[in-house]
Amino acid sequence: MLTDSFGRAIYYLRVSVTDRCNYRCSYCMPPQGVELKRHDDMLRYEDISKIASEAGKLGFNKIRLTGGEPLVKKNIEDLVAMISYTGFFNDICMTTNGSLLTEEKAAALKKAGLHRINISLDTLDALQFAEITGGGNISDVFAGIKAARSAAIGQVKLNMVISEKTKQSDIDNMRIYCSEMGVRLQLISRFSLKNRSDITATDIVTDRPPKCSLCNRIRITADGYVKSCLFSDNEMKIDLDNIGDCLKAAVCEKPQNGISCTTRYMSQIGG
Repeated sequence: MLTDSFGRAIYYLRVSVTDRCNYRCSYCMPPQGVELKRHDDMLRYEDISKIASEAGKLGFNKIRLTGGEPLVKKNIEDLVAMISYTGFFNDICMTTNGSLLTEEKAAALKKAGLHRINISLDTLDALQFAEITGGGNISDVFAGIKAARSAAIGQVKLNMVISEKTKQSDIDNMRIYCSEMGVRLQLISRFSLKNRSDITATDIVTDRPPKCSLCNRIRITADGYVKSCLFSDNEMKIDLDNIGDCLKAAVCEKPQNGISCTTRYMSQIGG
């Protein structure tokens, strides 16, 4: 297992599989959207599987697939199966907005080897949800949550972003919903990539983002760059012929504390 310069064990790989999303969440991308990369500039499933395999050899045992929205990718369950086949990962996860998670897709992901899934849901109010997501239909997410439970995908979490507009009653209602659905609630402070200290100030205790001292991850962007820290502009293009050294270099360059990322939006890095 790799250890960074500050003694933190790094064993968690977060991989963005696409910069595309069917939602336009206000905290993930600007209202006008972002310039999308060309298909030829993006990592293929075979590339991601190769990266995962090399990471596994270095001691990485947890991997999360993110986006954009990973379920907009055709046959994403094939990638899950490829990663599972490497035999290195005892925790294969996915973060999704859940709107495209049909019963058929959930069953396919479970069969392919997905262990856990996080579904983003910031409110139970349909109008507020549509405003946050740029027109999303909350019924699609409710259906996705039910599909994940029906498929018995290990642990199902709901990611709820907490902003200055969030009321305690909103969280209380979400806890009741999660209890009824048999899923776990995770509270996330809304933050700005441009300022690590710019986290929404509330009296609500949140679960994420984690303290820098507890960070155990590096990230792979959909266009093939390694980011050692979410709140940093430092990144390097991954050499698919020398993946191991690239990952080692990223871990060595990991800062003690993240400060800011000004070169990408969240949708271009992965949630």
